[in-house]
Amino acid sequence: MAHSWPTSTDVARLAGVSRTTVSFVLNERNDMAISPATRDRVLEAANALGYQPNAPARQLAGGASLTIGLVLRQEPSQVASDALLPQTVQGVGDAARGADYQVLVESLPPAPGGYRRLLHSRRVDGLIVSGPLADDVELRRVFEDGSPIVLQGHATTLTAPSVDVDNVAGARAAVSHLVERGHKSIAMITNAPLTYTSATERLDGYKLALREAGIKFDPALVAEGAFVAQSGFAAMSTLLHSRSFTAVFVASDVLALGAMGAVRAGGLRIPSDISIVGFDDIPLAAYFDPPLTTVSVPAYALGKTAGNLLLAQIRGEPVPQRTLLDTELKVRESVGPVAARRQPLERTDKIASERS
Repeated sequence: MAHSWPTSTDVARLAGVSRTTVSFVLNERNDMAISPATRDRVLEAANALGYQPNAPARQLAGGASLTIGLVLRQEPSQVASDALLPQTVQGVGDAARGADYQVLVESLPPAPGGYRRLLHSRRVDGLIVSGPLADDVELRRVFEDGSPIVLQGHATTLTAPSVDVDNVAGARAAVSHLVERGHKSIAMITNAPLTYTSATERLDGYKLALREAGIKFDPALVAEGAFVAQSGFAAMSTLLHSRSFTAVFVASDVLALGAMGAVRAGGLRIPSDISIVGFDDIPLAAYFDPPLTTVSVPAYALGKTAGNLLLAQIRGEPVPQRTLLDTELKVRESVGPVAARRQPLERTDKIASERS
């Protein structure tokens, strides 16, 4: 059985203080107003448990780098496809500059490891982790060890402060809009694998809208996407060749662009054959053909809020556990009434037979 090393959370519990206070005491932050009695209590608890802060945590607590890290939990190729990233980085940067900090942006592919190396080599004072996985063991350990962490997104197994949009409400609004236009057979393409919380939350919103409309959820109408337009094309192609539906909720505008290409490749039209709603409202969404109805995400506000929360945490100030920002449905021309469509599956089969 693996040995369980004590964490700063254990020390805080034994000493009866906050984890931030433990970090300040053990890393000799003499600039913080902590009474001698509290310092003694923390040191006694740490000695009793045999706890020693690791080197990256000591660097973080010292606050000497004046740099915060923005970690993107995606492959570099996926980062390149993130059309909202410039707005998010701008928001984080504006928050950092307001406190005389700078920002280090790092792509960390979704595989085990990486945070401790980043903290140790880059000497950042804290991390914003964008797109956290549902169960990131190392991230949890780094946070429990005293490193200031803010999630841009949400991880159910981690208690670090987080900032996100209300993915459930946004997806619900998108699908409800399709229902209001008369659609009852509605497919979905996820924005990412379901190991990402944003993907599961948007799927939850899709299911909620169907349930409220009295429409039975059909798992066969859900296809998994993975960040890039090519996966949207592939997912839509699979749906078109296996199921009949009149509308689709694509939980990412980038994937929606690929999905629209697949619809046209099947000889169908948008929205007369298939209506499409996206999610994100990337800058190009209004210029798709047709312009895309989508859920608008406040990307700049997400970045700036995450930056301000992290800086407050670095200063030892209390921050809210979870911050949710509102989304807004932008109605454009990619959705039409169900009465205007033709049968998509029959049309696709016809095109396929004509080409064979």
